[in-house]
Amino acid sequence: FSSQEPSKVISGSPLPGVKAPLESIKIPKEVLETIRNQIFGFDTFFATSQEYYEAGVIFRGNMRGEPAASHAKLSSRLQEKFGDEYQLFFISDPEGDKPLAAIVRNTSLQTEPGAIPDWFTVSAFGLVSLVTIFLRNSPALQLSLLTGSFTFEQVLDAVPRALVTLSVLLAHEAGHYVAAKRNGASIGLPYFIPSWQLGSFGGITRVTSVLKNRSELAEIAASGPLTGAVLALAIIVVGLLLTPEKGDGLLVSSSIFHDSLLVGGIAKLLLGDALKEGSTISINPVILSAWSGLLINAINCIPIGEIDGGRIAQALWGRKGWSRFTGVSIALLGLTGIFSDVALYWVVLVVFLQRGPIAPLADEVTPPSSKHIVAGVSALLLSLLVCCPFPFLFA
Repeated sequence: FSSQEPSKVISGSPLPGVKAPLESIKIPKEVLETIRNQIFGFDTFFATSQEYYEAGVIFRGNMRGEPAASHAKLSSRLQEKFGDEYQLFFISDPEGDKPLAAIVRNTSLQTEPGAIPDWFTVSAFGLVSLVTIFLRNSPALQLSLLTGSFTFEQVLDAVPRALVTLSVLLAHEAGHYVAAKRNGASIGLPYFIPSWQLGSFGGITRVTSVLKNRSELAEIAASGPLTGAVLALAIIVVGLLLTPEKGDGLLVSSSIFHDSLLVGGIAKLLLGDALKEGSTISINPVILSAWSGLLINAINCIPIGEIDGGRIAQALWGRKGWSRFTGVSIALLGLTGIFSDVALYWVVLVVFLQRGPIAPLADEVTPPSSKHIVAGVSALLLSLLVCCPFPFLFA
C-alpha cells in the first residue's frame, strides 16, 4: 500500500453528478493520511491503493464484513473527525468485482442554482400541462378551440374528468414526497411534462440529497407509481361498478378494453356478459380519465434513464443492470416509435431530459431488502400489465 498522495486523476466517472476535479478542492495530503490510518481499518475496509477521482479520492482494497455495517462505521468515524466536510461512497468497480470506497467533498455534491428560478419553471410547465390535461379530457373542447366556437360551459364539463387525471398524477408525486420524508431525503418540485396525446407525461422529480442505499432508492422510486396506480385503479373499479344505462354514459366500443391487459381483465371481471366482442357499451367517463392517469403512471415505470423505472432498475440490479436496461428500453421504444407517436415522443424526452446517469448512492454495494425488492418488482410488473394488450376475446 502506497502512503504517498495520489497524483493521477482518473477519468470515466463511477460517481456521476460530481464536479470535475479542481486543484482547489482536492483532498489535502494530511486528510488522506488520517483517512488511511485512523478511519479505514481491518474491521471495515482495508485500502491497498488510491487515486484522485474528480473532487475526491477513490480507494481500492478489500471489504471486511457486511458493506452496510462497514459503511455505517466509516461514516461515523468520518463525521467525528471532519464533521460534514466529506461524504463516503461504496460503489461497484466498473472494471472489476471488488467494491470501491470513495471520499468526496460535500461541496462538490451541491447543485448550483439555475439562471431561472425553479418555482418559475415548475409553474410554467405545470400551467401548460394543466391546459393539455383539460383538452385531453374533452374532445368537444378540442374541436371547439379549433373552430373558435368554444364556450365556458364546455370548460366546466371538462373539469371533473381533468381533475380525475390530475388527482392520479398528484397522488403519484405525493407518494414520492412521503417516501422521501420518511427516509430523511430531499427531492425537488416536480416538472410536469405536457403531452397532447395523454395530457401529460407525468412529473420529472430530482433527488437533491445523497440517498443512503439501494433500499431507499427503491422505496422513493416505487412509492410514486404504486400510490398513483392504487388511486387510478380504485376510480376505475368504482366507475365500472356504477356503469350507467345506455344514453346516460359515454358510449364506447368494447374493443378499447383490449388496449390494456390489466384494465381489460378488471372490466371483464366486473361487467361480465355486458362486455361482448364487437359491442358498444355505456361507461362512466371518469373511467377513461383514470385510465389515462394509470397509463401515464405506467410509462414512468419503464426501466430507462432517471425516470422511476430506471431508478427502480438501479435499486434492484445495480448500476450495471440499470445501464443494460436503459439501452434495451431505448432501442425498443425507438422501434415502437415507428408505429406510435407516444413512444417516439417519450423516448426523445427521456434521451434529452432524463437519460441519466443516476446520482451516486452512499452505499451502492448492499442489495435492497426483501420488502423493497417486492415493491420495485410490483411497480415494474404493474406497468407491464397496464401497457400490454388484453389478448383474449370478450366472449
